[in-house]
Amino acid sequence: MRQLKRLTRSSVFQSLLCWLAANYIRFVYVTSRWREEGREPANELMRDGRPYIAAFWHSRLLMAPTGWRSQAPLSVLISQHRDGEMIARTVHQFGVHTVRGSTTRGGSKALRELLLAVKNGSNVAITPDGPRGPCMRAQSGIILLARLSGAPIVPSTYSVSRRKLASSWDRFVIALPFSRGLYLWGAPIHVAHDADDEALETARLKLENTLNELTVTADRRMGVEVVTPGEAVAT
Repeated sequence: MRQLKRLTRSSVFQSLLCWLAANYIRFVYVTSRWREEGREPANELMRDGRPYIAAFWHSRLLMAPTGWRSQAPLSVLISQHRDGEMIARTVHQFGVHTVRGSTTRGGSKALRELLLAVKNGSNVAITPDGPRGPCMRAQSGIILLARLSGAPIVPSTYSVSRRKLASSWDRFVIALPFSRGLYLWGAPIHVAHDADDEALETARLKLENTLNELTVTADRRMGVEVVTPGEAVAT
């Protein structure tokens, strides 16, 4: 048993798992029929050379790399937990740079790295309910990043007609091959540099509601169970 634990924690074994995960994502993508709607505002920002912050729920992370499909650089915020390391190694295989940190660990350092990435012309991506939830409830870190960087937030989601829902806190969506898939993008959300606390909370709620509306719409159009948000935490 001890040798098995040592094996599963080895760099070689974890690299193999990440390679398998990346190729599973590619297999799901190429065997499924995808539609994409609402991306034009994001495309316009890229054409104008204006970085933005892509936002999607943690549960919709699996097919996010194939939804990007752009030559523009992308930096994704990934937690410093052990599962975060696996996610980071997997998305690296899609040419995505990662910034390690979260609201609970390495937050200040991650914020500085994300601000530098935006300043250097890179788009960034954040799961605003990660890494611990509550599910589908936006935390304030992404709003602070938008205010400090001046970059708009672009909400997005995906859904598929064939999937499994994990029993994790976020009801993680495991897309299955040979599905119908839909990527949905929302209108950019701008946060003023001089926004006060009330304006920041308004922006946070707008992002949360927009992401939930997009996610419900995508799930319903794919004919699958709608995942509901977790209980909000009082602040």
